[in-house]
Amino acid sequence: MEASASRAPVSAAPAETGLHARVLEHLGTAICGRELTPGSILNIDELVDRYAVSRSVIREVLRVLASMGFIETRRRVGVLIRPAGSWNVFDPQVIRWRLASAGRMAQLRSITELRTAVEPHAALLAATRASHEEASDLIGLAAKMWAAGKAGDEERFLSLDIEFHRRVLHASGNEMFLRLQDLIAEVLTGRHKHHLMPHHPHEQALQLHAEVAQAIQRHDGERARRAMVQLMEQAFDEMKSLWEQAADPGPAETSRR
Repeated sequence: MEASASRAPVSAAPAETGLHARVLEHLGTAICGRELTPGSILNIDELVDRYAVSRSVIREVLRVLASMGFIETRRRVGVLIRPAGSWNVFDPQVIRWRLASAGRMAQLRSITELRTAVEPHAALLAATRASHEEASDLIGLAAKMWAAGKAGDEERFLSLDIEFHRRVLHASGNEMFLRLQDLIAEVLTGRHKHHLMPHHPHEQALQLHAEVAQAIQRHDGERARRAMVQLMEQAFDEMKSLWEQAADPGPAETSRR
């Protein structure tokens, strides 16, 4: 009896965790996709019935959503969906949900603009701060990306691309830049998952990754910055047609082009 009782919580925990993740994913995606609109009220009892889970699971899900700025609890009102301006848009999970929603194009646009503002300067700093080993690793990664891209190995190319940009941010020596690595990983993964990037990377993109790495190795900050700017501009160009096809294109492409 005692042994059985001591094992019970261990076997129950994974199921509870799985239920929590399922409900959180569904509600988070629904809020990002505007299926649940700002000002809507969530009723805990209704959520319990809808998802066939315990109140404790729902409360934990709501706690996480509140930490992301998605909801707030008001006395005599209940659990209220908050507007997008309140969301923690730097949370990688929020980015993942937005990429999975009808707001995908807006998310791609905004994070690409963020990358354009940050990554060129990170490359410039990396050229002055990267160690010999860090620079050599970037050269090696660029070569592996070239091979994977030419072979059409999308999974390997994605993994190498994420690692390349993470290492540039790390080599910049700026710990705040490095904190953006998960955001960049999410958007690169999202582009791949939702088929928003070419099957074979453009040769210019492969060449520009190599130029960034070579410039960092040669401590040529301005060249590294320019190459990264070109890389970001190409990302804009690759997605420009997608943004133009969106039902309600935002101001980014109309003001940029």
